[in-house]
Amino acid sequence: MRGLFGSLTTRGRSFVAAGGAAMVCGLAIPEPDLVRVGALLVVLPVVSMLIARRSRYRLSCTRRLDPPRIPAGQPATVTARVENVSRLRTSVLLAEDITPYTLGSRPRFVLDEIEPGGHRELSYQIRSDSRGKFTVGPLRVRVADSFGLVEINRSFSATSTLVVTPKIFPLPRATAQSSWLGEGDGGMRTISAIGEDDAAPRQYQDGDGLHRVHWRSTARYGELMVRREEHQWRNSASVFLDSRRLAHTGSGPASTFEFAVSAAASIGAHLSGEGFRARLITDAGEIAPRGTFQDTLLDMLAVITPSRATGFRTGTSELARAGGQLIAVIGRLSADDARQLAASRRGNAPAMALVLAVSAWATDGITEDTARTAEILSAAGWRVAVASASTPLATAWQQLHRPMDVVRPAGGDLR
Repeated sequence: MRGLFGSLTTRGRSFVAAGGAAMVCGLAIPEPDLVRVGALLVVLPVVSMLIARRSRYRLSCTRRLDPPRIPAGQPATVTARVENVSRLRTSVLLAEDITPYTLGSRPRFVLDEIEPGGHRELSYQIRSDSRGKFTVGPLRVRVADSFGLVEINRSFSATSTLVVTPKIFPLPRATAQSSWLGEGDGGMRTISAIGEDDAAPRQYQDGDGLHRVHWRSTARYGELMVRREEHQWRNSASVFLDSRRLAHTGSGPASTFEFAVSAAASIGAHLSGEGFRARLITDAGEIAPRGTFQDTLLDMLAVITPSRATGFRTGTSELARAGGQLIAVIGRLSADDARQLAASRRGNAPAMALVLAVSAWATDGITEDTARTAEILSAAGWRVAVASASTPLATAWQQLHRPMDVVRPAGGDLR
């Protein structure tokens, strides 16, 4: 009985309350006509409720999300198709799609009667300024009577998953001096076509052929060394993101952590577009690939949160084993952390670090700890660019590929 009366609308409950009061008053006066009116007011919602519940409509719902992954601030289109698979014509239906409030207000629709075998399509747009993974749906349909006294909710099970990635900023195809990349000529080569020094030897591993033994290096190091295959190093890169909470400041979209996540996503997407075989590494280690690198990068960075770790030895150790170019996006580092990161560079591998001026994020300055980090990394052969809240990411990316005698932040607004 409670479920039956739970289907009454505010108007239906008002009818029942008024009818009950009229019947009581009619019996107390007594006034038979008032009792009859009260009985009518009570019976009408009950009859409407029973008729609505006996309407066994068989409806199906399929949904489509286009596209299923979007950068923050961009719209996606949701399309739901409601089909009447019964032999009865439906009455007017009220439809509401359940969406998180982050994506805006819940869309509501009024559907005209759907003929047997017919369908209606509902379409609307959603967007989010915050990254994350959101469940859209299910669609909920309300069956209402002609008097507006009863509403019965029916919910479908189908849902859609929307992945909102960090903002992706386009980056220019930068160039770096070939001398920095370990080449003899003084010309310029596109950074997208350069990997670690292909001739650099490495330690012998089980399964390596003896024809690859580099005897000069073996005699020099006192252990068996082999040549690296060129295809193993060309166009390979590792993107390192320091996600420790203590390395960042602020909260929300204006925090240094969100800037770092967006920077890592933009750099990774740029490398993927340039044909790199890349990997994503955080302070906790390498992120296991799921599909393509870009899919792994965007899906992981859509939901990443600051970690409570204090050290990042696991991440830098993985970075040292990765090989290829090293590109680090880091926040506040201690001197020991900076030296640990600097030591992850091996041989002549190009290494770049985008250092966020956390302590002076809003003032476009360079504090002592930021300058110290830049100095330690530069001394170890890293290219360093310092970014503040007003630094365009494209400007910082270009700065990483040109000579810098003095480390200074680039000005401008991030747009």
